[in-house]
Amino acid sequence: MAELDPTLIGVTVAFMALLGLVLAGILAFANRKLWVFEDPRIDEVEELLPATNCGACGTAGCRPFAELLVKGEIEPAKCTVSSAEAIEEIADFLGVEAGEVEKRVARLACAGGVHVARMQAHYEGLESCRAAALIGGGPKACAWGCLGLADCERACDFDAITMDRHGLPVVEADLCTACGDCVEACPKELFSLQPVSRRLWVACRNRLHGDEAERLCEVACTGCEKCARDAAPGLIEIRDNLARIDYALNALASPDAIQRCPTGAIVWLDDAGVRKGRAAKRIVREEALPVERIAV
Repeated sequence: MAELDPTLIGVTVAFMALLGLVLAGILAFANRKLWVFEDPRIDEVEELLPATNCGACGTAGCRPFAELLVKGEIEPAKCTVSSAEAIEEIADFLGVEAGEVEKRVARLACAGGVHVARMQAHYEGLESCRAAALIGGGPKACAWGCLGLADCERACDFDAITMDRHGLPVVEADLCTACGDCVEACPKELFSLQPVSRRLWVACRNRLHGDEAERLCEVACTGCEKCARDAAPGLIEIRDNLARIDYALNALASPDAIQRCPTGAIVWLDDAGVRKGRAAKRIVREEALPVERIAV
């Protein structure tokens, strides 16, 4: 076996050492030129945040929110998950005002539980609204109605949504952080995030008119226009057979608008819960309506 030339070995070792020094120098130079200062307060503020990364504040997560807080581009109160005490602690740490943000909650534009809304088929398959909706829009006769298979409940990380005995999701306002996960989960697009000051609410998306709508769901909006006539001018209009509220005029809203609604599709929400008008039919039925094929 031939012996290695010691001179060649020395040259190779020297070359590798020199190459290492050159590369190290390049990395050191790049580090100095490309280094970006990061305010150490960002880490401390992030520690004070709830680490839910829910996006309710409008950012991609708690870290980006902390960065905006330190820059002074957003108020601590924008974090709807943090407690009032935590928000004040962040504000004190940064020496800024906590700010005020009106609470928003998820609201469902449907009141058609199985005891008032007709089903046109039995559904057997994956227990998911999205899966059921892929089969002819789902088993509910009202093509716009809640399917009641709890995708929204499973999507909520804050346990703010539970399903009632009639298969409708119920939102616990105190637990809701307005993260929007239920909005994305609902294949019928029935959830939206609303400021709590919007007390007038249309709990329906049915586009049919009059008896045709009520035949599918006893609490559907029938487009009768009584609410529009009783409300302040411009507050409510009927479009596509459905009452629509102009929340730009929300200051003019009052329970007067709901009083003559015959089905109770338009409601008033306050601390006492959901209020229906005097003329709304009283539903005492508890059992589910029978499944029957209905021509729409």
